Amino acid sequence: MEQRGRAPDYTNAALAMGLVNLIWIFGVIWALFGLPVVLLVGWVLNRAITRLAARRS
Repeated sequence: MEQRGRAPDYTNAALAMGLVNLIWIFGVIWALFGLPVVLLVGWVLNRAITRLAARRS
C-alpha cells in the first residue's frame, strides 16, 4: 500500500482570498450605503470575531 504525502497547507491562500473578498464586499457596501455603514459593519465583525475567540479559549 502506498503512503500518501501530507496535504498542502492552504492557510495563507485562504486568508489572502478572504481579505480580497472582504475588500470588495466593503467596496460594494461603501458604494451603496456610504462609509459610515462600512465602518459599522467592520466594527460589528470585529466584535463578533472577538466574541468567538473568547468563547473558544
